[in-house]
Amino acid sequence: MESGLIQLDQGSGGRAMHELIEGLFVKALANRMLLEGNDSAVFEIQGGRLAMTTDSYVVDPVFFPGGNIGSLAVHGTVNDLAMCGATPLYLTAGFILEEGLPVSDLGRVVESMAGAAREASVQVIAGDTKVVPRGKADKLFINTAGVGIVPPGINIGGRNARPGDAVLINGTIGDHGMAVLCKREGLAFENEIMSDSAALNGLIAQMLGAHPGIHVLRDPTRGGVATTLNEIAVQSSTGIRLFEENLPVREDVAGACELLGLDPLYVANEGKVLVIVPPEGADAVLAAMRSHPLGRSACRVGEVLSENPGRVFLRTRIGGHRIVDMLRGEQLPRIC
Repeated sequence: MESGLIQLDQGSGGRAMHELIEGLFVKALANRMLLEGNDSAVFEIQGGRLAMTTDSYVVDPVFFPGGNIGSLAVHGTVNDLAMCGATPLYLTAGFILEEGLPVSDLGRVVESMAGAAREASVQVIAGDTKVVPRGKADKLFINTAGVGIVPPGINIGGRNARPGDAVLINGTIGDHGMAVLCKREGLAFENEIMSDSAALNGLIAQMLGAHPGIHVLRDPTRGGVATTLNEIAVQSSTGIRLFEENLPVREDVAGACELLGLDPLYVANEGKVLVIVPPEGADAVLAAMRSHPLGRSACRVGEVLSENPGRVFLRTRIGGHRIVDMLRGEQLPRIC
């Protein structure tokens, strides 16, 4: 915080946010579970293991192609639990409402949240509502918490990546961030770009059924695939190599990114999961992904290396290599 004031890029999911978290929050609140650095904390209670997570949603606009802030809040919280192999069970939801928000808009958001919860087989069991004066918020913010059960024998976390592991993803990248940005900026394309926002717990349960020894699961939200893989590379002290020709990007998303000068690798996703799995389990996990509606376009996009720990590289289509660094600055504010 060079200026002594919070800057927008410190909420981007990139390097500035990580520096803020490490230098302020982790320094003050450090404990074993927080230091793991995963999307959810896993802890034992009365002989079983629970996972717990929390998140806040400030997306602008509130309604976007493929979802809204209500469905997004459920999907994002469910997915954070699923990324440690947990079966999500219960959520809480806190609403901060701006004076003047149409009640009909709030109703649409809550109904969408309820539908998303039913589809994900979770319940919203507690909540809170606050109203702030006009101009003191932007329509509607939501904070959530979630809890789930981690089955025996499941050990998933960013520190577990090992050299030789395969890197998989369940589909195209950059869809959510570009859907939100195009709606916000009034950009129109021949085919409307839709958010990929979805609850991934069913897909992940199917993957774990095929191979319970998955090492890492991570949803590449803020900062996109590039920043998420950098986080994993640092956590596990490994290098990661991506194959440019295998990266799945929709033509309309690629075109919108090119028009706006953006790299799809850094654009947020809300229905995608990066999977790092031992080589002997890669084919089984890939087959399980492709047999699920949310994984039909799953593919192998990279591999974990022993050399260059903490670094991510892209092998280009012509055989060269370039460093893929963590996101610097704020690329797309308010996309989740």
